[in-house]
Amino acid sequence: MAACGVGLLTWLHLGAHARGRVPPPIRRLLSCPGPVAADLKREEQPSGSAVTGSEDSTPLKRFSEVQKERREQAQRTVLIHCPNKISEKKFLKYLSQHGHINNHFFYESFGLYAVVEFCQKESVASFQNSTHTPSLGAEAVIPFRSRFFNLKLKNPSTKTSEQSHIQCSDQSPPSSKKLFELLHYAESIDDQLHTLLKELQITEENTKLRYLTCSLIEDIAAAYFPYCTVRPFGSSVNSFGKLGCDLDMFLDLDELEKLNSRKTSGNFLTEFQVKSVPSERVATQKILSVVGECLDHFGPGCVGVQKILNARCPLVRFSHQASGFQCDLTTNNRIALKSSELLYMYGALDSRVRALVFTIRCWARAHSLTSSIPGAWITNFSLTMMVIFFLQRRSPPVLPTLDYLKTLADVEDKCIIEGHNCTFISDLKRIKPSENTETLELLLKEFFEYFGNFAYNKNSINIRQGREQNKPESSPLHIQNPFETSLNISKNVNQSQLQKFVELARESAWTLQQEGKDRPSPSSNQPWGLAALLLPSVANSKALAGKKRKRLASERIKTLLESIKSNNTEDSTNTGGEKTTLLESIKSNSTEDSTNTSGEKTINTQG
Repeated sequence: MAACGVGLLTWLHLGAHARGRVPPPIRRLLSCPGPVAADLKREEQPSGSAVTGSEDSTPLKRFSEVQKERREQAQRTVLIHCPNKISEKKFLKYLSQHGHINNHFFYESFGLYAVVEFCQKESVASFQNSTHTPSLGAEAVIPFRSRFFNLKLKNPSTKTSEQSHIQCSDQSPPSSKKLFELLHYAESIDDQLHTLLKELQITEENTKLRYLTCSLIEDIAAAYFPYCTVRPFGSSVNSFGKLGCDLDMFLDLDELEKLNSRKTSGNFLTEFQVKSVPSERVATQKILSVVGECLDHFGPGCVGVQKILNARCPLVRFSHQASGFQCDLTTNNRIALKSSELLYMYGALDSRVRALVFTIRCWARAHSLTSSIPGAWITNFSLTMMVIFFLQRRSPPVLPTLDYLKTLADVEDKCIIEGHNCTFISDLKRIKPSENTETLELLLKEFFEYFGNFAYNKNSINIRQGREQNKPESSPLHIQNPFETSLNISKNVNQSQLQKFVELARESAWTLQQEGKDRPSPSSNQPWGLAALLLPSVANSKALAGKKRKRLASERIKTLLESIKSNNTEDSTNTGGEKTTLLESIKSNSTEDSTNTSGEKTINTQG
């Protein structure tokens, strides 16, 4: 997360305002509801209090219900590239001739765009029928009819008094300056965590744009597979995604199988004529290859298409220029969709879960524990599993185990995917709320305490049973995949990255312990609470200083060796004495560097 990376290392100068009250403009910014509030219909709880979800009398929606409603909403929606100067009133009047408009919003991404949701799908067809294919002069165009339009003014030079400033929806996370300011003025650490969640979570408008983008890609794939669906999964729908995260898509061809499974009367059974391939993986590769070619050649706004077909999970990666999303399209990946549903449920069961997960992820990104580049870093998915496991271990538990959710499942919840039992209850109303009333501040401190002293050398993390188990392998960090139980989702993490996580967790626990004793005065500009945790750690600063000293020492040795080489051409009687002096100097520098390095290691280990 860029906002919590390097930018957070610089503390902005704040006015000497009291920290006990958020200024009115900031309060308005925080009051904007996110998609989770819309989807789950949860009531906003007062900051600083522990909320278990038992106070919420509104029924929670199932994951499948949310997906269905969002998909139907996207099918009534169009995406329009607009002129920079446009009258919003005339724009809406022009579109209204095709049908009533439910809602709309504008945003900027390589130009000005409008997302317009009609009340009826027929309005979209009417709009398409009134649209013509453009003429590009010397260049030829591919006549593809989509729900992505380009709007032009007939007389662009004509100025009207009705042209006004268009209010655009923000599709990116807040700047580090704004985030630090909001954290500084929060009333408590609990309030800081809620503020961070509200500022970083995917907004209602961004959620609509994600489902619309999937729907537009579905229109393209439907040219080959008429009854397919393209569903978002991962961070976009599991309630733990932040603004700016990638858009993961799942090309679902299961609808074809459902149609084929319908019972027919009579003595005959008809089947489609199809081609066969050696394996399901080959079929997946061929399907994605064709869809990738379609996106590359015919998909409006789809650029930088890459077909990564030899990966463990074959995918097509591309940028959707109009929405600004980096997209990964897969098929035959139903377990990932089931994992999204499980995380959605855990996030909905207790309001503290999402706040804690967002905070831990932001903390990890600020200290470079996670990265957008594949490598030995801990992933956001692993961190989320660690938070869920920790909350299962509380007394009383904040979250139930996956095995317990399995015991509550009905016949309709039964789900076996590729031999893996992915069964758990889908009806949130049947899960008893937690009796745990611990504050977020306490849970955050205890999280760092717990994983700062966890026996990683012998124990693994398992949310199915919610208890520590013996590690089945020698990886530094072992987190069992909740469904593919033979897999370790943190197998990529090496020992040095795990040690860095442990040291930072211990340091953060100590910082929070001191918070109650040495909290800055309200008029102080000194960062406190969560803001203090996002600043660079002492261990990291010393490590960087140690690397700098090593580099300087290496440069000195290199210079001395070059001097020896140049002295070889001089008189032999002089050379012998100079070589002795230079070699003694090298030995002295190497010894000094070794002493500094050893001392640095000692400090880091003790920290």
